[in-house]
Amino acid sequence: MKLLQLTTIITILATTAATAATAQQNQPKKTDTIFFEDFSQKALDRTKWNVEVTGNTVNEEQQAYVDSASTIYLLANADAEGAKNALVLKAVYHPGYISKENKKYDFLSGRINTQHKMEFTYGTASARMKMAAGAGLWPAFWALGNGKWPDCGEIDMMETVGDSSWTSNALHGPGYFGDTPLAYRAFFPAGTDVTQWHVYSVDWTHDNLIFKVDGKVTYSVTRAMVEKYGRWAYDNPKFIILNFALGGGYPAGVNKVKTPYFGIAETTVNKIKAGQAKVVVDWVLVTKISN
Repeated sequence: MKLLQLTTIITILATTAATAATAQQNQPKKTDTIFFEDFSQKALDRTKWNVEVTGNTVNEEQQAYVDSASTIYLLANADAEGAKNALVLKAVYHPGYISKENKKYDFLSGRINTQHKMEFTYGTASARMKMAAGAGLWPAFWALGNGKWPDCGEIDMMETVGDSSWTSNALHGPGYFGDTPLAYRAFFPAGTDVTQWHVYSVDWTHDNLIFKVDGKVTYSVTRAMVEKYGRWAYDNPKFIILNFALGGGYPAGVNKVKTPYFGIAETTVNKIKAGQAKVVVDWVLVTKISN
């Protein structure tokens, strides 16, 4: 009788311990906030963000990035398009604009980054965003290392080139860049598209990068997958970039448009002229698992 009781007690304790261990494993891991921006200031916080001004574009893009309230501005309350506060990157039609590099552009847009102000190695980077659709509109939320590209490593959490039904994830590094083999096109469920609010994120660890939309995994990349093509370029600090490109190689490769602008359809040009080509960002968050 005593042996039976002891056996029963041991079984109960073992079951309880196993249940507790499982519950502990399933509990969310505690995180520390590395960076949070909800754009609640009256103007862009320049202690957190750099505004990029470029007059020599890459990828055959059609825009010049400028530091202007016409292309980068904040909204609040009822004007924030469903957010409490929001950042707007807006494409502007400005025919004949001449950059300081003496290059001519017909479009202006915005690009900001956290370089040397907030950089992180490993963690989760996420942003809540919505954006206009239109062939050739090329907004992106991404992370980049310091130094020579692509050796520094690039993580693309969200790109779209105007097709509202999908966004893409990609990695660029030494041996896998440009038309990288490490890319994935993630389609939205029926009735959902890029013009609605979504949270785009990446979970970055020593050996993995897991991309998500609204918490659902879209693409996972391991160190072993990367090293089939080249060096793993994801053990160094990265900074966040938000930008709104127009036309260029990636959009043209998808939409095959060459006129009126390389990668930008005429309907999209009309949308830009009408002031309807915008990227709206509710917040940006970077967290790290607590030690």
